[in-house]
Amino acid sequence: MNANGRTRVHLLVAAAIALLAAGPSGLGGGPVAEAKEPARVKKAKSYECRVQSPQKFLKRRTFVQKGMLNPTKHAKAVRYLAEHYGHVETDETRRHNSESAHSQATTVQFMGLPLSIHEKIAPALHCVEKRIRSTCTRKSRRYTPRAVGGFRTANSYRGAEISNHLFGIAIDIDPDRNPCCGCVDPWPTSPLCQEKKRTAYERTALSRCWIKAFERYGFDWLGHDDLEDTMHFEFLGDPDRIKKK
Repeated sequence: MNANGRTRVHLLVAAAIALLAAGPSGLGGGPVAEAKEPARVKKAKSYECRVQSPQKFLKRRTFVQKGMLNPTKHAKAVRYLAEHYGHVETDETRRHNSESAHSQATTVQFMGLPLSIHEKIAPALHCVEKRIRSTCTRKSRRYTPRAVGGFRTANSYRGAEISNHLFGIAIDIDPDRNPCCGCVDPWPTSPLCQEKKRTAYERTALSRCWIKAFERYGFDWLGHDDLEDTMHFEFLGDPDRIKKK
């Protein structure tokens, strides 16, 4: 890597924390404040979760294709999320739920790091961590996160699209190591996105084992999306079917 490349990497690392506050796609028009986290971190309970897949109609690539938003499909997804998680300070979501999503925020420990998320998905994230710790033990599968981001209180998408960070169901892991090459600068011009890779799996520092652990319990990885947002996971399963009875 030449001097210019090294400089850009250093700038990228310096911007990582800012990107966590700017949303999963970096499409926001300015800095976004992180949600205030509760002072106390709840101790994780031990339980089992159902294996489930992300619901297709909630996947971003179902209602956003080639940069074009399908309003009808998007409205269907937003209604479901508002009904199950709460409103996000918009008239549209308030019509479906009078309780705010942020009022149901909780802070959990994920791989030793505090993370603010919606309380309904805390059990699923617990099971993801349990799966990672039991199956991603080989050297090639290991990964140690340094920074995570969850709940936000302001939208990070331009236009009508709503970030799932507002509902508290989205998680970003180490943006300096897991790029979003479909986002705005510094990603498209960074060495991480300039390198020729066949798949998003080759672009992220996360192991496939980690990605599969999330997907096992209803999370969708936006590495599969046109954005190639490899830092970003969002719970799109059924929150009422997370824990085994």
